[in-house]
Amino acid sequence: MELFSSLTPAFIAIICVLIGIILTSNRKNSKKGKSKTKNKSESRPWVDDDLRDSTDLHEEEEDADGDWQGLDENLAHVSFSAERYSEGEMIKKSKEFYELLNKRRSVRFISDEPVPREVINNVIKAAGTSPSGAHTEPWTFVVVQDPEVKHRIREIIEEEEEINYRKRMGDRWVNDLKRLRTNWIKEYLDTAPYLILIFKQVYGMLPNGQKKTHYYNEISVSIACGILLAALQNVGLVTVTSTPLNCGPRLRVLLQRPKNEKLLLLLPVGYPSKGATVPDLTRKPLDDIMVVM
Repeated sequence: MELFSSLTPAFIAIICVLIGIILTSNRKNSKKGKSKTKNKSESRPWVDDDLRDSTDLHEEEEDADGDWQGLDENLAHVSFSAERYSEGEMIKKSKEFYELLNKRRSVRFISDEPVPREVINNVIKAAGTSPSGAHTEPWTFVVVQDPEVKHRIREIIEEEEEINYRKRMGDRWVNDLKRLRTNWIKEYLDTAPYLILIFKQVYGMLPNGQKKTHYYNEISVSIACGILLAALQNVGLVTVTSTPLNCGPRLRVLLQRPKNEKLLLLLPVGYPSKGATVPDLTRKPLDDIMVVM
């Protein structure tokens, strides 16, 4: 007993040391696990950095850079009035507009038949009427009609898209696309008379070299894209919305766009080719997309 009593403090000390080592080791492993999880979630190789939403400019980022300039406060306001229709006309117009847009389909078979340039100018002007955060209009529409540039765009996209389909996207995504009969071959990038690449300006540049905050730039440009799709449908042209993953930086360099612009969407535009087909899809009924309270 006396021997055990004399050794007890030593045993207790050894146990305390072992417990301390175990706890320290657990904390390190926990931090490593969190770091691995964080890195794994941040890397997500199939997500194009150019498609990440950067609409919010944090105050600390703005304060850290003295080259930012606010908007002019001295803005005149003018009276506004809109044309008003009878209830019958409103119902008629709303129904006709719905029926027009309900015919819109994503078409991957596009003819090389020429399209008047003025039509393209007008539909982009229509897209430019979109609302935007603080009226910063953070969009650039790059219209490509040169065959060589179009083909170079196709080469870049097909190279990355093959990797996307084979490695980045995963089995579930690829399987979900099988019924649409789509893959990394994008012939329409050569045949369409125009490619419209829509870039979001994550910030603006003023003539004096200062940066201008572009609030909600991704949402603003996305709304403009929706208007552009409606404008194209209105003139009888077709397109397919394309978000070429991991292609943004290379396309930005090819098209000589500045570093504050990031590719959001690519639209091949033209007439449907003879024999064009589309998947036999249906749209959700009104009761499934609208809630009235």
